[in-house]
Amino acid sequence: MKMKTALLGAAAVLAFAPAAFAERGADGNVNVLYWQAPSILNPYLSSGTKDVETASLILEGLAGFNEKGEVIARLAETVPTVENGGISADLTQITWKLKAGLLWSDGTPVTSKDAKFTYEYCTHPEGGCAQAARYVGIKAIDTPDDLTVIITFDGPKPNPYQAFVGGTSPVLQAAQFANCLGAAASACNDQNFMPIGTGPFKVVDFKVNDVVQLEANPNYRDPAKPAFATMTIKGGGDAQAAARAVLETGEFDYAWNTQINPEQQAQMAAAGKGVLLNGFGTLVERIEMNMTDPSPELAEGERSTVKHPHPFLSDIRVRKALSMAIDRQTLVDIGYGAAGRATCNLVPAPEMFASDNTDCLKQDVEGAKALLDEAGWTDTDGDGIRDKDGKKLHLLYQTSVNPVRQDFQAVIKSWWEAIGVEVELKTVDASVFFGGDAGSPDTFQKFYADVEMYANNFDGTDPEPYLAQYLCDKIPGPENQWQGENINRFCDPAYDALVADLAKTADMAKRAEIAKKLNEMLTKDSYVVVPLVDRGRLSAASNTLGGVVLNTWDTELWNAQDWFRIK
Repeated sequence: MKMKTALLGAAAVLAFAPAAFAERGADGNVNVLYWQAPSILNPYLSSGTKDVETASLILEGLAGFNEKGEVIARLAETVPTVENGGISADLTQITWKLKAGLLWSDGTPVTSKDAKFTYEYCTHPEGGCAQAARYVGIKAIDTPDDLTVIITFDGPKPNPYQAFVGGTSPVLQAAQFANCLGAAASACNDQNFMPIGTGPFKVVDFKVNDVVQLEANPNYRDPAKPAFATMTIKGGGDAQAAARAVLETGEFDYAWNTQINPEQQAQMAAAGKGVLLNGFGTLVERIEMNMTDPSPELAEGERSTVKHPHPFLSDIRVRKALSMAIDRQTLVDIGYGAAGRATCNLVPAPEMFASDNTDCLKQDVEGAKALLDEAGWTDTDGDGIRDKDGKKLHLLYQTSVNPVRQDFQAVIKSWWEAIGVEVELKTVDASVFFGGDAGSPDTFQKFYADVEMYANNFDGTDPEPYLAQYLCDKIPGPENQWQGENINRFCDPAYDALVADLAKTADMAKRAEIAKKLNEMLTKDSYVVVPLVDRGRLSAASNTLGGVVLNTWDTELWNAQDWFRIK
């Protein structure tokens, strides 16, 4: 089977449309496999995609994004615009109107005060909110009545669809989280594991890093939805097993993030029990360079903090050399095939925001060696490993457990060893790596390694909040429970100033120009982020599961209320 027949776009699944939903819960149970198991159901305390996406079944924002990247109303009556009067002409204010009669899953009313509380929750200086970039630039939130949320910005906000929009910025129930502000946030286990929400499902049981049991929300605003009475989200295993469980054995209806190589894609799809869904968006597999020292010789609380710059990655020549040694097209060929594209950009889409930066696409091993020579790293004892001032050029390279990522580690290690770098590989269970547990030494936020590899993406089609994650004040550390979004501890006042310019620039052409510059400051100008592959979202759906529309601009579970059983 050729790859083009093994991969289907979202439109192919749309062909299966229900005549009508007979009644809520009529289709029984649906089994979903997130092999990176959810570890928390509060997206404000985790940057992990598997946590954000699972939580999106329960917690919703005022709005979200559809499969075209368009803003759509959720809890809001309509999407505010300048044209309908919801956004002020000077772009300094947006007014959201909640739908009347909304209820939380516990039967209590949803009000504007819940939204205001959520803002206070995430922006509390001691809270360590993982999604703080969504609330940058807000001056005040007012709630003149129970259905009105007025957000006032500290200047013109050309992209006001950030706070309370998308899976990373939902509304929390103020009553449930009232005692979870600030430093108390991470200790609120009942709230973080069993949130009360407005989404199509409610939590019945949650076994951390294992399984989430959900049932249809009896107070969901559409009385005919969801079609499924219950949903089981199982975690564990790996991407290959997840794909097989849908495509070959049929044990599951949907499997997220089936990161398997091209040969396996074709082989499994040939079994005929399901289809692979692929859609390109903003998901980039990258290597992050740690700008701080992760040495275990430092005291806990000082490792990977700005108190201690990295002993050799602080030198841009070393970072650039590591990037130059990589053959990105080879990575695409061995890991993704038609579901991947070599890239030098952290922001590969939408097209208007994508830089024409292509410098990294050609591997240059000799150039990398010359840069390391220039930086003073030479092999003085002839053992094949460069050294300087009595120290070997040794780095710890970590990522999550995944066959494709381990293939990447192995080949990248060989390229780095070819330029004289000693490489130690480390793998961490994905549920732990992306879990956000402040007490774990193995999370990607804590970054107790020299370099680490993973992928993530942003909600919607505007990269402003995504690029704002690299602000100096978003660095994870003990003071914010290691929940900051600036994973590699990059800090450049010029970058911060340019993000501020982006926030107040309305002209789309100029916004695109600024976004491209910010992307290049992180990539080709500094090499603190080393993009590898522009990854398509690759997931698997059973032939008996209808209504699935792959969405690369929001969570993959964005329309689970519309899923149904094909009979």
